[in-house]
Amino acid sequence: MSCEWVDKIFKVKRTDFRGLALDIFQFQCQHNAVYKQFLKGLNIDPSVIQSPEQIPFLPIRFFKSHEIKTTEFIPEIVFESSGTTQTKNSSHLVKEKALYEKSFIDGFEKMYGPVKNWCILGLLPSYLERENSSLVYMVDKLAKLSEHPGSGFYLYNEAGLAKKLAELEKNKQKTLLIGVTYALLDYAKKFSCPLHYTTIMETGGMKGRRREMIREEVHRELINAFGINSIHAEYGMTELLSQAYSKGNGIYRTPGWMKVLVREEDDPLSVRNSGNGVLNIIDLANVYSCSFIATDDAGKVYEDGSFEVLGRTDGSDLRGCSLMIL
Repeated sequence: MSCEWVDKIFKVKRTDFRGLALDIFQFQCQHNAVYKQFLKGLNIDPSVIQSPEQIPFLPIRFFKSHEIKTTEFIPEIVFESSGTTQTKNSSHLVKEKALYEKSFIDGFEKMYGPVKNWCILGLLPSYLERENSSLVYMVDKLAKLSEHPGSGFYLYNEAGLAKKLAELEKNKQKTLLIGVTYALLDYAKKFSCPLHYTTIMETGGMKGRRREMIREEVHRELINAFGINSIHAEYGMTELLSQAYSKGNGIYRTPGWMKVLVREEDDPLSVRNSGNGVLNIIDLANVYSCSFIATDDAGKVYEDGSFEVLGRTDGSDLRGCSLMIL
């Protein structure tokens, strides 16, 4: 991996985060034409920015209309959002696949330990049906790294998944079943059974397949179906190279190179470290796209940096992975 920023990003300490974020901000101001023009339109002089809270965050919709690149390069891979038939998909031009892999592998292992301890099962039918999904790329890589012969995807073979889970449970194998929400609910309805060694992780997404449900209702159905204590969740998106994870109750935690802040919906430049508002994300792994993203997700950020997603802001495009109103 040739990225000069790698060691700085993935070994950053919380005490050094602010300085590194400001360094990457200045780097992107100089070498990202779209971000530079965005700042110019706001009449903001980058030299006066002294803290991450002062950094202008690029609206996430720019990934639909522009090529967001810092420096000139030919991307090794381009990820696209699932979107809907009524919306234009976002595209994330990734300079090096190894940078994305470093981010999601380190992020996963910081939260869940060595991936080789797990059997990884993917239940992601709507994502497998299209190309260029960053989520499918991540789960596929984790499944291969686990080196477990049972790891892999289950598209429409629910009976096969049930058989495999029963086998893994019998062998007391630590297993992660990661799935789009509607597919997990459909599976739970047909193959309810107690799971003792399996972690269920939902990625959001109803895709119009079911009525809209609040998070607590979804998790309650899954908890009751599988006799487990909590449902885990992954918060990620095409426009980010990093993910946050929740081990229950919808409270997400980020790796050290990612930070979530909130802004006022009617004043996008009013950014705070905690409280209720619309989520802004600093993802330092986005060093060659844009590390400062203003999402359309309403949420709450706690004093310790953890956060929850409360829904979508009014008028924002529905995203294929976020059609469940939380």
